[in-house]
Amino acid sequence: MTTVGEAGWQVLTAHGIDTVFGNPGSNELPFLAAMPDGVRYVLGLHEGAVLGMADGYALATGGPALVNLHAASGSGNAMGALTNAVYSHSPLVLTAGQQLRSTVGQEVMLTNVDAAALPRPLVKYAAEPASAQDVPRALSQAVHTALLAPRGPVYLSVPYDDWSREAGPDAAHLPSRRATAAAELGGAALEELAGALAGAANPVLVLGPQVDADRANDHAVALAERLACPVWIAPSASRCPFPTRHPAFRGILPASVRDVSDRLAGHDVVLVAGAPVFRYHQWVPGDLLPAGARLLHLTADPAEAARAPMGEAWVGPVGPALAALAGRVPASGREPLPPRSGPPAPQGAEDHVPPQQLFALVRDAAPAGTVHVCESTSTIDDVVAQADLTEPGSYLFPASGGLGFGLPAAVGAQLAHGDARRVVALVGDGSANYGITALWTAARYRVPVVFVILKNGTYGALRGFAGLLGTGETPGLDVPGLDFVKISEGYGVPAVSVSDAASAAAALTDAFAADGPRLVEVVTAPGVT
Repeated sequence: MTTVGEAGWQVLTAHGIDTVFGNPGSNELPFLAAMPDGVRYVLGLHEGAVLGMADGYALATGGPALVNLHAASGSGNAMGALTNAVYSHSPLVLTAGQQLRSTVGQEVMLTNVDAAALPRPLVKYAAEPASAQDVPRALSQAVHTALLAPRGPVYLSVPYDDWSREAGPDAAHLPSRRATAAAELGGAALEELAGALAGAANPVLVLGPQVDADRANDHAVALAERLACPVWIAPSASRCPFPTRHPAFRGILPASVRDVSDRLAGHDVVLVAGAPVFRYHQWVPGDLLPAGARLLHLTADPAEAARAPMGEAWVGPVGPALAALAGRVPASGREPLPPRSGPPAPQGAEDHVPPQQLFALVRDAAPAGTVHVCESTSTIDDVVAQADLTEPGSYLFPASGGLGFGLPAAVGAQLAHGDARRVVALVGDGSANYGITALWTAARYRVPVVFVILKNGTYGALRGFAGLLGTGETPGLDVPGLDFVKISEGYGVPAVSVSDAASAAAALTDAFAADGPRLVEVVTAPGVT
């Protein structure tokens, strides 16, 4: 007899799922007991950290990641981190244990009465199968739904007594199933896009996370060089789709209407590829587009195309479309853009290291191809200005702005990359507390992440908003008295605190040379202890 548990795991492993991120409860134990040999279980101490690790792992591998959560309370704990996975289009398969099927109606302890409703409307698909025999098929549907464009997380609640039931003969067909979407835009659409770009007097590219997710960065470079045009990263982007040292690179667009329009002024054709139009954050009103500009929107997400407030949209896979456009658009005849250098890193005093100087030190200490997982939200422009982000997948940022992503995602990304690439987490002292338990997992599995905590004693992003909104000195802006060395060492990660550039450079060099996790607390503002 093949059990539901055996059949379900056959579906999962057929899709290459060999790692589970979880924090188990009693309802999940039968599912885990059925886990076959060769599947790795990665334990996290809080469901938010668990989901963040899986998010980082999926972003790094480009494939699905399996998350095993407890019922209502555990799934609820993961909801904040789930918002980041939604907006980064991470193909996460969330499974949650439900109470014994016959007792759900009694609302016994650890029952989630309407389990599928809890993660909606965030996930692409949420279900609790109507029978045990339907669990393997529902698992198959969940994985395919997560992987089909636009990718995104899915959720499946399963009563724990289902796993030991007989699967039935139909389950044998599931592991070999495949689902394939259209591979490219049609020729007419590509001709229209290519014609508009070729006919532009002063085009500009705005690139988003999907370019990097599709590993289409080189195609974006080829297109930019054919057009001899500048390139911006879309506002609030969760990935870096273009090499930051390329002459065409201009930085990240600000996340307000007026500032975006100001940066794009003078351009007659704007191609936005692989990003929403636009993910604003600060409310600084103005014209959506500068006068005379035509906006072309290329996205794999129909919802992004539908909700955009301006422009003409084409929906299809972004990577193949950029490759086709780079081959179809003729060379512009304009002079290539001259080389540009990033801004010089400011020099610090004896009692602190300014963020730009710190990021320059990280750049100098990190090996080539290092992945930067960033959650110091007030210093992202400084990271991009100083870092050498050349290879695809070199930069990850919380896609919805939900804090708690940085430390766990760095652990997940390093687990995915193994020895091939190093990962550095650049996290603010306010943000770090949301996912701090990820340090335990890094220590437990000797995951060699370099954790860099920027210690300025305050929520820098909130202080920026206080100035923008004119709210003054409101409560809750500061986070004094944190000692991340003691916290880190308590979780088992060796740590050091530094407050000058020479000490920071030495600590970073030592951290990248280590064969396990290391944490470097860097004082980035004067007077912070």
